Amino acid sequence: MKKKYSFKGHKNDLSGVLALPKDKPKAYVLYAHCFTCGKNFTASSRISREMVKLGYAVFRFDYTGLGESEGDFSDTNFSTNVADLIAAAGFMRDNFQAPQLLIGHSLGGTAILKAASAIAESKAVVCLSSPAHTEHITHLFSSSMDEIQSKGQAKIQLAGRDFIIKKQFIDDLTNQNTVHIRKLNKALLVMHSPKDGGVDIEEAEKIYTKAQHPKSFVSLDDANHLLSRNSDIKYATSIIDAWVQKFI
Repeated sequence: MKKKYSFKGHKNDLSGVLALPKDKPKAYVLYAHCFTCGKNFTASSRISREMVKLGYAVFRFDYTGLGESEGDFSDTNFSTNVADLIAAAGFMRDNFQAPQLLIGHSLGGTAILKAASAIAESKAVVCLSSPAHTEHITHLFSSSMDEIQSKGQAKIQLAGRDFIIKKQFIDDLTNQNTVHIRKLNKALLVMHSPKDGGVDIEEAEKIYTKAQHPKSFVSLDDANHLLSRNSDIKYATSIIDAWVQKFI
């Protein structure tokens, strides 16, 4: 069963979907999508579907300015994504149940690591194909960096769509740190493919090394960065299900 919701993000109203299993959920999950992807992106919907099949309730939503959520994407940044995640957890807490499991894909995993400390009820965090530091994604804008610095913004094409990237977005990425990973104080599962063409597996190593125990690392073998094959998502979610039951 799926139901759409509108809730207040860090500034604007955001669009979310709660997917429920047939029986009482093992736990409630908050899912963070990849950079510019949205709640209906292929990986987002498939991960949600598989986790629901395994007995979890999954809440996913569009960040400000993406998908069906209100706001201007060009005015957002990594920090606003984190604030939106914290707001989503608050909405879950007030209306269903606070998330015990946090899952993030790509930059969504980086954001969920940062948001985790503000979600006291969460017991476990999963990062799928995530960079350790936000600055890692600035390579996506390398060809337009001079224009961004001189004019304050530039139009960037990502996955066939145009986005306005402002200097404040770049500044926010470069001003982040990774101190929160060592202070996570929650179980952590890092999942990454050595053949990931979007984020090098060394980024997963950095996350894993910085984190305290309990922590685990699972290779996604030959999966691509966007987890476009359903078989890779089925594998990843089956591992998440087996792993997280020790902590929830």
